[in-house]
Amino acid sequence: MAKQILTTPKFLENPSQLAVVAAKYSCGAPRSGAEYGPDVLINSGIFSDIQSETDYKLTIDHLAQNGTFSNKVEANDADPDTNNMKLPRTVSLASKQVSECVYAHARQGKFVMTLGGDHSIGMGTVTGVARAIRERFGGSELSVLWIDAHADINTPEPSPSGRIHGMPVAFASGLARHGIFDWITASHLINLKRFVYIGLRDVDEAEERVIAEKGIKAFSMEDVRQHGIEKVMDLALEYLGDETPIHVSYDIDSLDPEWAPSTGFPVSPGLSLEEGIHVSRRLQATQNLVAMDLVEVNPLIESERLETTVESARSVIHAALGVERI
Repeated sequence: MAKQILTTPKFLENPSQLAVVAAKYSCGAPRSGAEYGPDVLINSGIFSDIQSETDYKLTIDHLAQNGTFSNKVEANDADPDTNNMKLPRTVSLASKQVSECVYAHARQGKFVMTLGGDHSIGMGTVTGVARAIRERFGGSELSVLWIDAHADINTPEPSPSGRIHGMPVAFASGLARHGIFDWITASHLINLKRFVYIGLRDVDEAEERVIAEKGIKAFSMEDVRQHGIEKVMDLALEYLGDETPIHVSYDIDSLDPEWAPSTGFPVSPGLSLEEGIHVSRRLQATQNLVAMDLVEVNPLIESERLETTVESARSVIHAALGVERI
């Protein structure tokens, strides 16, 4: 059973319309499995209570690689490394598909919930919503909260791995540019002055320099432990301001591995489940939330504890949607 907390969203023309995008891609990450995350979440019944007990009207779009490459071995042959990037053409195609699908829903003023997939899809989600917000509100910019153990702001050349799931913020903000990703135009870009990290604890040296040089607002797990999640959220929302549409891109590895073991790159210590839910609740309460990503659930990792990870994902998603499970 579920109970909907009724609010009046400020930036949604169709607040009862919930567009779910199942982005079944793992091409940005070094190992497979995250592409199965969306189906695992959907099949868990995550939206059943929402459909039966709330006013939300649900649609689901399923996006996958459409058979372009049947596996990563073939992909490596057809999509060689470029500027230190692994599978750049494959990732560009996937993220463009995500961006266009998310944009189509966001342009209609719907709430867009994207399920991943590895976090390279965040390049598609935030650019799609940013474009829609600019068009709907006369050039207004989107604010983004990136809830993650990792900064995902590497540019290609200094990236230790070359994996693009570590680069989506760089491409979505224009810090990284390449002709393979030329579908990303000025209308898609996010502004790093309207961007906040929460939960960081595994950040590359090059990323640390970028965060410092660009003055990006970032709250590490050390900050969360020192000040508490409520204070961190106070500071984050104060920084973004009261009148701004917000997109939250939520990597399940932001949670401590106790609560989210089935993910590719777990890092201790992380957010408790209670803290993760608090983040979602606070965002929902602003009435400014227009889109959410939940990524990096990987059922091939710690499969015996997959249920724990899925239950955690369900909890943070329901809280963001203003749905209390009873």
